[in-house]
Amino acid sequence: MSGTWFKDQPPEALRLTPAGLLRVAVKGGALAVLVFGCLALLLLVRLAERPLFGLHRPVTPFITQFVCRNAFRILGIGFVTHGDLMQGRGAVVANHSSWLDIFALHARKRIYFVSKAEVAGWPGIGWLARATGTVFIERNPRQARDHTDLFTARLMAGHKLLFFPEGTSTDGSTVLPFKTTLFAAFFSHDLRPHMAIQPVTLLYHAPEGARADFYGWWGDMDFGSHLVKVLGRRRQGRVELVYHAPVRVGDFHDRKALAAHVERVIRDCHEKRGLGAFDRT
Repeated sequence: MSGTWFKDQPPEALRLTPAGLLRVAVKGGALAVLVFGCLALLLLVRLAERPLFGLHRPVTPFITQFVCRNAFRILGIGFVTHGDLMQGRGAVVANHSSWLDIFALHARKRIYFVSKAEVAGWPGIGWLARATGTVFIERNPRQARDHTDLFTARLMAGHKLLFFPEGTSTDGSTVLPFKTTLFAAFFSHDLRPHMAIQPVTLLYHAPEGARADFYGWWGDMDFGSHLVKVLGRRRQGRVELVYHAPVRVGDFHDRKALAAHVERVIRDCHEKRGLGAFDRT
């Protein structure tokens, strides 16, 4: 992981008992069968879906959703959601705390992530991201027009795009200031009259007796060790998603005003429902 957010306290050291190692083997095996078995099915379906429907994906998003919902069952992590899903064209934005965010957000809603281009090269994660229709972008202001064209094609095809405006993940205790760059694409002539943005707050509740940042994935933490830590835990916590009311892009003067609004909505919810509990654990 090439994260940019760090904290003074180092991550919790990985410690596994023999029982924990057994849980890693059993749960990890089941998770691998689920993910890679369904990935093979998704790729087979996509062979017919792509030439028949092009950008439209009437079948494969349901396979992704099935995988993500059942991943939480295998892991034993509770999954709770509040609020209604947005109807019509638009995008979803959320705070970012963990690789588990991907599973959580896919589990409730058929969406397509917007991700930095280097993720496409990550072993395992990159393959899954490409197969599920992730939109990869370069962090280069000179390519803003290309990003707008890409977003326009995907959004007008009915895709719900999702991105993390913080630009990196945290330990779950805070919401970082939102970067406004990606919001600019929604103010293009073709998109602004038709688009809405739905803010989503992600809250992680650690297992009893674990550190409050148990599910957080930040700084230079590697994916494999964090996955093993989660798999090896006997008692798990839960993830909570709060879907807020969508807002119309056309109601805002510019990208900065829109980003400030959705950040405030997510931050307020995080402080009321998450930070108080975080500080007490």
